[in-house]
Amino acid sequence: MCGFAGFTGFLESREEIIKRMNERIIHRGPDMGNTYLGDGITLGFRRLSILDLRPDANQPMVSADGNSVIVFNGEIYNFRELRDELEGYGASFSTTSDTEVLLAGYRHFGRDIVKRLRGMYAFAIWDIETSSLFGARDMFGIKPFYYTVLDDGNLLFGSEIKSFLEHPDFVMSVNEKALRPYLTFQYSADTETFFKGVYKLPQAHSFSYENGKLTIERYADTDFTSIEKSFEEYVDEVDNIVRESVKVHSISDVKVGSFLSGGVDSSYITAALMPNKTFSVGFDFNKFNETDYAAELSDKLGIENHKRLLSADECFDAFPDIQYHMDEPQSNPSSVPLYFLARLASEHVTVVLSGEGADEIYAGYEEYNERALARKYKRIPGCIRRTLAKCAKALSYFKGHDFIIKNSGIPEDYFIGQAHVFDEKEAVDILCDKYKSGKSVKEITAPVYDRVSRLDELSKKQYLDLNLWLVGDILLKADKMSMASSLELRVPFLDKEVLAHASKIPAKYKITPENTKYVLRKAANKTLPDAWADREKKGFPVPIRYWLREDKYYNIVKEYFTSEYASIFFNTDKLVAMLNEHKNNTDRAHDRGRKIWTVFTFLVWYKRFFIDEKVNCKKA
Repeated sequence: MCGFAGFTGFLESREEIIKRMNERIIHRGPDMGNTYLGDGITLGFRRLSILDLRPDANQPMVSADGNSVIVFNGEIYNFRELRDELEGYGASFSTTSDTEVLLAGYRHFGRDIVKRLRGMYAFAIWDIETSSLFGARDMFGIKPFYYTVLDDGNLLFGSEIKSFLEHPDFVMSVNEKALRPYLTFQYSADTETFFKGVYKLPQAHSFSYENGKLTIERYADTDFTSIEKSFEEYVDEVDNIVRESVKVHSISDVKVGSFLSGGVDSSYITAALMPNKTFSVGFDFNKFNETDYAAELSDKLGIENHKRLLSADECFDAFPDIQYHMDEPQSNPSSVPLYFLARLASEHVTVVLSGEGADEIYAGYEEYNERALARKYKRIPGCIRRTLAKCAKALSYFKGHDFIIKNSGIPEDYFIGQAHVFDEKEAVDILCDKYKSGKSVKEITAPVYDRVSRLDELSKKQYLDLNLWLVGDILLKADKMSMASSLELRVPFLDKEVLAHASKIPAKYKITPENTKYVLRKAANKTLPDAWADREKKGFPVPIRYWLREDKYYNIVKEYFTSEYASIFFNTDKLVAMLNEHKNNTDRAHDRGRKIWTVFTFLVWYKRFFIDEKVNCKKA
């Protein structure tokens, strides 16, 4: 896992510029850095050495025929099979790296190489013969890829937006349309980022740039067409395919460990991997510490566990750096412990396996589940429930209003993913006029739902989360927080073969009256004790609502809320009123912790990039 940056065109000082861009992302690759200055292309690369540690495997890498140059971040897990196939076509290799295989694959298969890859990746290949650029991002969006088209038509791209700040033609300004949807989703849910004119290459998409024209297209999608088999057959198949995925994800020439919480996902991965070391963090706060579960399982498996408890002071002190590494504001509180967890693991290993993705592909979230009352209600014919929901939406709020809408069988009308912080009206109410624009929730979710309009309710929810929540929240923080500590994080559940199998499992095996992701739990139970296989999902709980009621942290947030720059974006009187309401009332009905944290996160991000940061680009 590494990082890269690059731009097309010609600049007299481009060697110095790309070196500065490289320095911005040195945390992604502390082992080496190099550049390539070609005819119309400038590439920079930072390497975290994982496979073939020799200098021969460094990047930017030139193809054997001298006609292409690649920068590549990630891992190709089927590179050995591809290498064997390419050797059959006459290719020869001078390294044992997956980078060389990817580049040779492009030379042989052309742009169709992306359809043959199994792994996590973002890459860009400059074709010297055609003076064109081709690249792609993996089907889940595990690895990031950002780009912007400059005023002169040239392309600027890289693994992190912060490297763009060193390019003199990049104009740094806030995208005024990003704030409104962020307040609801808690992450940047659109393809355009918080930096105006900077975009994310979507997951499962490739791009080509030639003669000043940028073309982007999807190359893969998820097919949720279930296949009937017995429950026992699926349990055995899940266990086999998860174990096989863990095996290929453990390929490395450096030390590999695993993250471990008290839940089934990371526990299953750990039991399948059996590493020498596991890593866990919790909080020095009542009911916010699961490290004992992790230590207990590690002891049962005979694995050395390293754990650490975090204080509120540590978290608040690190938060500006966390948002700097995140590139965009993202207010999932679990980013904070993940940052410290990665730091802990990086002291012992270079690669970790983690359990992200199991909830999305095996249906582990409570929002996918139906309570007993909902199951009874759904015995009413769908046409009647949809009519009732339509009537409920037209009326003002009443008891049972949300229940009727959420059980209409139409997730398009209510489900936006695993986070819903501010209602849209609430978001508009606290924003200044300039920032009240931006896409509505439905404008963001509708194009995703349209691609799966004929699927069942559960599959629609999973598909939405795979395309919005997973890539915009879960995988963003996984990549940025691990890379901040020069740690490679691999996610065996988010594997091409695992998803292809999981998408065929009928909904009745995923969600049952007993539990969520039921088939996965039963597969895990072949290895794990019942207590770990069946434990209720908790996520990565952070005690922010309690911290914000303490004077010290209340005052830190209030200073941001009453700052001069806060008034650019928000009605600061309403922010302070929300903060005071939360501090002065301890009941759940007045809990505004998540809303406060979401606004606070944005302001911390803004201050870090637009006030504190010294940049070489132009500020709008």
